[in-house]
Amino acid sequence: MESLALAFSSGWASGVNAYLVVLVLGVADRLGALAQVPDVLGRWDVLAVAALLYAMEFVADKVPYVDSAWDAVSTAIRPTVGAVVGVLLAGDARTLDQAVLGTVGGGTALLSHLTKAGGRLAINTSPEPVSNVLASVTEDVAVLAVVWFAIEHPRAAAAVAAVLLAGGLVLLYLVARLVRRGWRRWFARPGPPADGVGTAP
Repeated sequence: MESLALAFSSGWASGVNAYLVVLVLGVADRLGALAQVPDVLGRWDVLAVAALLYAMEFVADKVPYVDSAWDAVSTAIRPTVGAVVGVLLAGDARTLDQAVLGTVGGGTALLSHLTKAGGRLAINTSPEPVSNVLASVTEDVAVLAVVWFAIEHPRAAAAVAAVLLAGGLVLLYLVARLVRRGWRRWFARPGPPADGVGTAP
């Protein structure tokens, strides 16, 4: 159950920032040699690649429109990382356990990724960059806090991740309704009058 809870939490976090998840888990394993964290995540080459990619995402994620382009590229990457981490968390468990944890990690990562990407598209309707920076920093802090908390308290962290995921999906649904309503009003506006129509003779 603890591996399942950790897979769920890391899956949610991977959908938001996969490279930071690998970095946090790897550093935690390096510092504490934790049994629940796969040793492969603590390898120096894995940490170096994760740090480099996280640095790139840290910059790209704060620039309007660039963040949405980065999200589009990450559509295949984030769920894959979530699934791989889930399989690694299963360790030497049976194949069925690995499949379950991989599915939980990848599926949760996909949902949280779609929530993040949709939210960023909504934020990018505003021309100022402050909201992008604020959203990105908030996401990074949330990922760091949830993953670090999940290492010591996987079940409680999974509950937190579930609330964040559900809240994000509800917010995305509400935003999508507002955007759809706005588009309907835009297309329903009357066009300019034709020549000679509505003018005095």
